[in-house]
Amino acid sequence: MDAKHPVRTTEKTLALVEELMQKGPCGVTELAGDLDMGKSAVHNHLTTLQKHGYVLKDGDDYRVGLKFLEVGGHSRKSMEVYQVAEPEVKSLAADTGELANLLVEEQGMGVYLMRAKGDDAVDLDTYAGLRTHLHTTALGKAILANLPESRVDEIIERHGLEQKTPKSIGTRQELFQVLEGVRERGYAIDDGERLEGLRCLAAPIKSSSGEVLGAISVSAPASRVSDEDLHGALPERVLSAANVVELNINY
Repeated sequence: MDAKHPVRTTEKTLALVEELMQKGPCGVTELAGDLDMGKSAVHNHLTTLQKHGYVLKDGDDYRVGLKFLEVGGHSRKSMEVYQVAEPEVKSLAADTGELANLLVEEQGMGVYLMRAKGDDAVDLDTYAGLRTHLHTTALGKAILANLPESRVDEIIERHGLEQKTPKSIGTRQELFQVLEGVRERGYAIDDGERLEGLRCLAAPIKSSSGEVLGAISVSAPASRVSDEDLHGALPERVLSAANVVELNINY
């Protein structure tokens, strides 16, 4: 929901932080040009952020500081689904040898809360805090399948259906057909829809009242995950992990 009376100074500060996050270390002149702000204003914002530890200065360039990690870490630690799911994500990674993930939905986007690497896991671009479109991942589809249709429509309207790869879902009709299949099976599949050559399988984590709290998954190169794997022992293991988390949360 948009703020009725947004504070412009705060919006400019956040725009600077996001620009630094996306581009990496930048100088005042470059930031001013990219954001169409005066150099004096940019400098004032940055020095204020620097004073409080949110931005660091290296030579003439500024970069995002680890203070944000402290804030995000505190937020994650306070979430019950993270506290309960953490050992199961690690166990899932160890048992499968692959990459296991935990994701939640926030403001219509998926946010990775954690990942754990098994002995054979590939190193992907994901990390705790990374935001991603829900329709492009097995994790996201496991969550979307358990949201009211009206809520899914709100998410589509707000964030669209960006196609990360040629296999990404691109229409509302296709998405709802896929989500129906997720509900029937109890788990979701991502076959190269966010990253080509990667297959993922995810199960939702739900409260006793049926509210979806997040999703847990395993990701692996397509060369190591056959069609049989996607509908055999792997979903059983992922569903078991989700069930353990649900039991520990609900009881």
